Amino acid sequence: MCAMMIGIAVGLTAMGDGPHAPLYPDKADLLHYLDETGGRQPVKTVSDWEQRRAHVLANMQLVMGPLPEDSARVAPDVQVVDEVDCGFFVRKRLTFAVESWDRLPAYLCVPKGIEGRVPAVLCLHPTYEHGKDVVVGVSGKPNRDYARELAQRGYVTLAPDYPGYGEYKECGQELYQRGYVSCTMKGIWNHMRCVDLLESLPEVDAGRIGCIGHSLGGHNTLFVGVFDPRVTVMVSSCGFNAFAKYYGGDLTGWSHDGYMPRIASVYGKDPAKVPFDFTEILGVLAPRPVFVNAPVNDANFDVSGVRDCIRAAKPVYALYGAEEKLVVAYPEAEHDFPDDMRERAYALIDEALRKKGV
Repeated sequence: MCAMMIGIAVGLTAMGDGPHAPLYPDKADLLHYLDETGGRQPVKTVSDWEQRRAHVLANMQLVMGPLPEDSARVAPDVQVVDEVDCGFFVRKRLTFAVESWDRLPAYLCVPKGIEGRVPAVLCLHPTYEHGKDVVVGVSGKPNRDYARELAQRGYVTLAPDYPGYGEYKECGQELYQRGYVSCTMKGIWNHMRCVDLLESLPEVDAGRIGCIGHSLGGHNTLFVGVFDPRVTVMVSSCGFNAFAKYYGGDLTGWSHDGYMPRIASVYGKDPAKVPFDFTEILGVLAPRPVFVNAPVNDANFDVSGVRDCIRAAKPVYALYGAEEKLVVAYPEAEHDFPDDMRERAYALIDEALRKKGV
């Protein structure tokens, strides 16, 4: 739904340079930070951790490009294309403005009979040609329709397309002409704008917004959570592992135009040279609740690399006294989001977003 190319996106530098931070050779040990001289300092408190946390965000932007500035925000100008009565909820297909040059297609599912304001969940789709259709159950594989299932549970759900998928295919290349250096950062920006839209809805309690996704949607859930603290609970299914365990350290799959080309062009697809890892990303999300579905037979994300990430992040959660909020399950499954795992995920979302008696 992107418009024809006009110029550089507001809020992005032409070269796509982000803030700079030290390179951490050991991204599995999160209980230290590097000071101005490169000296290694222990992380003993939350205040100490904030210094390492800032470095993680800066290093992510070296690879992804800088997060657009607030000046890139525009009024959403929501345009509803059609509505479908789905029984317990109404599904609206719509587009809304995410930048002055771009409109994002999405499904909005609103439960019937809402009284007052209810929680909402941003639902990010996996790799699938028709994008958002799979999470609302219009088409695609089973075990992916979490936007529909959560709407049936009484949540307002919003399911956008990722660049290059569904009704948003044209944006996949144009975003690079607009000044972005990764599709990942454009996704982060769009998903933050989805949170803006949810906050603006009269049915939604702005303080109770979560995010869920499988595969592509699994890591995009973590990415938006890193940059947007308004996302108060996250579910990542088959979404990540430590870079060194991703196909034996071959990061080709992360380096194409749909993700982060700098992983190849700047860092040579070498996990040791990429300045961030998912070990750090999970730590940055502390102390917010996170549920991870990590099947033991996932061919995309070797489960031992997920265990590495959980092991690295747990001490950061411990700094906050919140170790129990990082939850992981290792089902006997392949690259899938089985029924029992979705039920566990929904239970964690309920615990985080449902007020007592609501």
